[in-house]
Amino acid sequence: MGDLHLEYVHSRNRGNNRYLSNLSFSPMELQQIRYFVAVAETQNFTRAAERCSVTQPSLSQQIINLEKELGHKFFHRLGRKAVLTEAGATFLQRARQILAGVDDATRELSDNQVLERRIQVGAIPTVAPYLLPPLIQRCREEFPQLTIEVREDFRSDLIRGILDGELDLALTSLPVKEPQLSVEPILKEPLLLVVGRQHPLARTSQVTAKELADHTFALLGNSSSLTHQIQRFCGDHDFEPRIGYRCAQIATVKALVGLGLGISILPQGCRSKDDDGSLVYRRLSGRQPEREVAVLRHIQRYQSRGAEQFLRTLRSWVAERDRDEPDLWENARVAAKAKGGDSTP
Repeated sequence: MGDLHLEYVHSRNRGNNRYLSNLSFSPMELQQIRYFVAVAETQNFTRAAERCSVTQPSLSQQIINLEKELGHKFFHRLGRKAVLTEAGATFLQRARQILAGVDDATRELSDNQVLERRIQVGAIPTVAPYLLPPLIQRCREEFPQLTIEVREDFRSDLIRGILDGELDLALTSLPVKEPQLSVEPILKEPLLLVVGRQHPLARTSQVTAKELADHTFALLGNSSSLTHQIQRFCGDHDFEPRIGYRCAQIATVKALVGLGLGISILPQGCRSKDDDGSLVYRRLSGRQPEREVAVLRHIQRYQSRGAEQFLRTLRSWVAERDRDEPDLWENARVAAKAKGGDSTP
């Protein structure tokens, strides 16, 4: 759809801007708008060109052509940094609406009920391996025409994927503060201390947060929202966690802890039957740390039938888990009404 031309009309009488699709009267192209948005979001022409898979001189020339066509400078060129002018900031909002509208129209046209449906779902590493497999299995049984493509990534990258239209839905921990996203809390779960069976803390029924200060932690990497939450929790108890191992996967964290090489704090949903031989989980005494998981989607993008089917399945599955295994998952809406102390198992 790169040949689509758009006419920008300024209404002096009404004092607003509007955009009309036009096939011949104006040379403004959809691709130019995509380039403009990329520069605005990256604040750099080189990075914008890399995102759009074009050369930097080509992208720069298209931006210049767009500015000439509309009669406004959109960027202050400050060295390598591109900063939006007032006109650029005004046009950015409209440009995003145009691109979202075109993408929605394309998807809506292709979302034929007769054809195979395909959605892209993202999830953070501490959710994907424990929540997505049973969901995908159930979706396959109930909606055989639905194809689910999964992307496991960190929260910031998943948010960017939703905003860029690369993902239909994403499952991530809160908080998420992005006005363009719909955030639906799905579940709330405690964060548990995890130690090896031979670790001294495994024989202690009551463990306080301050007792963790002298132990080595095995955590996920710096990009992990869970790691940031653990660091904040420790900071609230006046110590910095002594991190000896930074891992890419929960399985690696568990293996190190099981060998007695460190301790960790993990969401209760990461607990599995395979852990019984090597790991011990303990609730921390005092104020129990917890996290809330939500499903994200773009508020301005068309929600396909496939995305709706996945969401219905997700809500149903969480409700069943909350009913059948109340100690494993807590429904977010129910848990929010019952904030109380947690007993140590």
